[in-house]
This record gives sequence, structure tokens and C-alpha cells, in this order.
Amino acid sequence: MHRFQSLQHADDWQPYRDSVLLRDVDPAALLRQRPDESWLALDARGAPAARASLWWSEAPALAGERLGAIGHYGAVDAESAAALLHHLSARLRARQCTLAVGPMDGNTWRRYRFVTERGHAPPFFLEPENPAEYPQHFRDAGFQVLASYYSSVNEDLAVEDGRVGRARERLGAQGITLRSLRPDDFENELDRLYDLSVVAFRDNYLYTPISREEFVAQYRQVKPLLVPGLVCLAEADGETVGYGFCLPDISQQQRGEPVDTAIVKTVAVLPGRRQAGLGAWLVADVQQRARALGFRRAIHALMHESNRSRNISRHTAQSMRGYSLFAKRLAREET
Repeated sequence: MHRFQSLQHADDWQPYRDSVLLRDVDPAALLRQRPDESWLALDARGAPAARASLWWSEAPALAGERLGAIGHYGAVDAESAAALLHHLSARLRARQCTLAVGPMDGNTWRRYRFVTERGHAPPFFLEPENPAEYPQHFRDAGFQVLASYYSSVNEDLAVEDGRVGRARERLGAQGITLRSLRPDDFENELDRLYDLSVVAFRDNYLYTPISREEFVAQYRQVKPLLVPGLVCLAEADGETVGYGFCLPDISQQQRGEPVDTAIVKTVAVLPGRRQAGLGAWLVADVQQRARALGFRRAIHALMHESNRSRNISRHTAQSMRGYSLFAKRLAREET
């Protein structure tokens, strides 16, 4: 049997800080993400055996559903996972949620998805990681795959999508130009990226608005790692109409390897027919920039199965990893 402990304040975590499950957890960082509730499942000895947080008041929207998100997930064994996931489902049902979605730390701007198709390549920088058994924890608790995502790798940066040349010529004739990020104007550059992102991504699956402050804070964290030439902005008539955000895979450095891989993390384009083909041009451009800087390969990171970026990627890159977001229908009779 397990009992459940609510963790609503930073002080609530202190009695459990030395447990294996929480040793690397920063409670203050978790609470900054404003979960509605955080929970521990405690085993018969009173030791933490599983953890997670819930969001329902600021969860993503999905037509016809009221979503509740399960994030900050961890468990030491399948039995504890089953107990906690059952408890969390009941909590969400009591809040009139119709669908539990996870793993998701509140929204898709933060950490979400499990690795479900591992492949042979080592993890790359900013890629979600999880123990191999975690997806089965969710499946055993009645969750099914809601959405699939993929990362691909381009092993030859000299290869260019055949459509890019035509797009480059047409877009250039319309006055669209590309330039590198200006590191000496970093804060204003982030403002430009934010203004474009909230428009470019608003129709994305499970999109949730994000504040300018949280967006800027996320990108400030990687500022010391940026190579300005790898971040490309597209402009027309003084307006930012697209960007490609690429950075080195410093996980290679952490493994003692040469850093020869660039990660194409984000490609955003202002909606509209005028910008058709700009995403492919941006991907090709950042890959050319990476090659000129000595990088050998590029990872196209974390693309939704129906995302336009995946359509761009498939012309030059091969799939290397798969990820899944899970969901469970919350039946009224669940207790």
C-alpha cells in the first residue's frame, strides 16, 4: 500500500530531499512552473517511491476536451507508478478533466514526451531523457499514445534539398533576406523571436500561450552556448518573418568527444503564402552555416509527426529517435 503526500510549498519537499527519487530535483524550479498540485507516493516505510505534478487551470487546449497535464514524473518501480498514476487520474477527474495527458510539465514550451524509440545514437543536448520503463508505466495505467514526435539526422551537410534553390530565388525577389543573430543586441533579438513565435506556433498541436518573460528566460539559459552564425533571422520590409535556431550539441563535449554536430532546434515562419518555402530555406541556410563553421552533421530535433518541419527534414535527414505523448480518458466512474 502507498500513501500520498501533497507538496505545495518548497518547505514540503525538505523531509524527502535525501531520497534517490528527489536528490536531483530543485523544488523551487518545479514550483516556478506553477503546477496546481504536486504529489509523492510514499511506500510502506514512508520513503518516496513516485512523484508527479498536475496542471489543469493552465493546461493546453484540445477541441472537445478539458485537459489535465501530468509532469515532473518519476518512479522507482512499476507498483509505485501504478498507484500514483491512478491517484493523479482521480484528482484530475475530480477537477472535471476529461483527458489526462503526459508526461508534460504544464505545456509544450517545457519538458514533455517520453523517448519510446531509442535507436543507437547517444542523447543530444536539450533532448528529453527518461528510463526505458517509464512509457510502460503509463501504458499499464491505461494511457495510450496521443501524439508521436521524431528527431532526424543529416549526416552530409553538403546535400541540399532540391526545392531550396527555387524558394531562395522566389523569396529573395520578394525582398526577404537572411541575417545572423546579433549577439550585442541579444535582448531585442529575443523580443523579435518571441513576437514571431507566438504567431507562428499558435496553430500547433496543444499550443499554449507563453509569457514574454518565460520565453526570454528559456533562451537566456542557452546564450553562453550560442554560436551567433548558427541562428538565422529572415526579414522583409523591416519585419521578422522567420527564424532558424541552431546550436552546438554540447553533449558531445560532455562525453569527451569533438563537437561536430549542430542541433536545428526551432524553425519558425510567419503564416501566409508569401513565406511558402521559407522554412526549407532556413534549414538549408543554417546547415550551410554549420558546415562552414566545421560541423559535420545536423540533428533536426523533436518534430511532431504532422509538422511542416518534418516534411522539410525528410528530404535530407534520416530518422534517429522517436518520442510519444500519452493520454488517458478519464471515466466518470474512476475512483
